[in-house]
Amino acid sequence: QVQLVESGGGLVQAGGSLKLSCAASGNIFRINAMGWYRQGPGNERELIAVMRSDGSTNYADAMKGRFTISRDNTETTVYLQMNGLKPEDSAVYYCKIEATTRSLGPPFPYWGQGTQVTVSS
Repeated sequence: QVQLVESGGGLVQAGGSLKLSCAASGNIFRINAMGWYRQGPGNERELIAVMRSDGSTNYADAMKGRFTISRDNTETTVYLQMNGLKPEDSAVYYCKIEATTRSLGPPFPYWGQGTQVTVSS
């Protein structure tokens, strides 16, 4: 079993900052990638940023420059620092890892439970 526990969401005024955390645990052999997504009401889930196992990152254009993805030294916790938040950033934010649970097994995606971010104007 793989568990992803998210924290850090909440209510913030426009222009403010939040830092989200996502801790992975359980039967993980190797994490190939870690990332953040968000989904507003009535919208499709969209990519924010991803970090691969070598530390390389990619960002959606809309978030680049305001959001920063990082991980801890154990490479089991991924963070999303969000600065200059706008009302249109309001959404449920999800972390996701792509991981294998055994040495020769295929990778599968695992999702966190989601954390609500609400940005007031």
